[in-house]
Amino acid sequence: MKFDWLIIGAGYSACVLAERLATVLGQRVLIVEKRNHIGGNAYDHYNEHGILVHKYGPHIFHTKSKKVWDYLSQFTDWRPYYHQVLGVLEGKKVPIPFNLNSLYALFPPKYAEKLEGLLLENFGFGVKVPILKLRESASGDLSFLADYIYENVFLRYTMKQWGVKPEELDRGVTGRVPVYISRDNRYFQDPYQAMPKLGYTEMFNRMLDHPNIKVLLNTDYRETIDDIKFNRIVCTGPIDTFFDYMYGELPYRSLRFQFETLDRECFQEVGTVNYPNDYDITRITEQKYLSGQTSPKTTLVSEYPQAYVPGKNDPYYPILNNDNRDRLSLYLKEIEKLKGTVLFAGRLADYKYYDMDQAVVRALGLFEKEIAPALV
Repeated sequence: MKFDWLIIGAGYSACVLAERLATVLGQRVLIVEKRNHIGGNAYDHYNEHGILVHKYGPHIFHTKSKKVWDYLSQFTDWRPYYHQVLGVLEGKKVPIPFNLNSLYALFPPKYAEKLEGLLLENFGFGVKVPILKLRESASGDLSFLADYIYENVFLRYTMKQWGVKPEELDRGVTGRVPVYISRDNRYFQDPYQAMPKLGYTEMFNRMLDHPNIKVLLNTDYRETIDDIKFNRIVCTGPIDTFFDYMYGELPYRSLRFQFETLDRECFQEVGTVNYPNDYDITRITEQKYLSGQTSPKTTLVSEYPQAYVPGKNDPYYPILNNDNRDRLSLYLKEIEKLKGTVLFAGRLADYKYYDMDQAVVRALGLFEKEIAPALV
């Protein structure tokens, strides 16, 4: 059987591109996925207790983009959900990102009031301030606060999660969880926040439910590529793997997930509780908060960050810094030599820390700006 496109991987970017190619252009698409499921790291399933669980850690959908929202809404109904996170600091659970409510939970009222006044005076209300910027610009009592937040919220959590200090990461990464000068305890403030009513996997199933799309699971594309006839490739897997590590490995962080089901209705106050300073875990997520289910049991997932070792675990987070950008640039030059016969898109293929909606934006943009104009 001949296909117009071979797509490597079956995550967000792959599913969006496959759906657009098949639906809009009538192209025949083969998706080849080495795992035993579609959906990439957003894959979810019902466990033996009937609780919908996210196999690869919590995936909370949020976006500012109406275009992304409207596109995905073709394939799922939504359940409104506002994610909240608490962090355990000095034995107390306080809102994360660190905000004005966190301030009053940790410090004596008079001192908290003074710190609040300084934050408002220097930055204004409703402003999100990256921790490294706060440390650089603060003085006096604000300098104390900046150091406190850095030491207790960011430093040890970052070292567990990434294996490096905050200063050694791209500022776009450390800026993802800023100090929020507000009393809004929601983890995200985007206008569209919800969970797919029947789960992500069902959403992806509907996206790929097209006669022009075929999916091969449990398959390494390199083992079948000689037997498949196709015109072009989209790679959504690791860019360094595609080029057989010709310039060396690009570093990632991986995760180990530990699931546990308890004979109690709930375990914690909010969807996720972070442990910046205690234990080897970074966070515990209670799955029923995400699914909205009721059950006499509850399922938790604890996350243990670890180094990525090709062939032994999965890559989750590109480690962005200047040294890795230099190596990435060598791979990008190899892409240019392919002259459009192979396209790359997705967190692993682009080596960028995309949120889910950003992966959709990237895939739609690639289709609308590069693929469709060339084929219409």
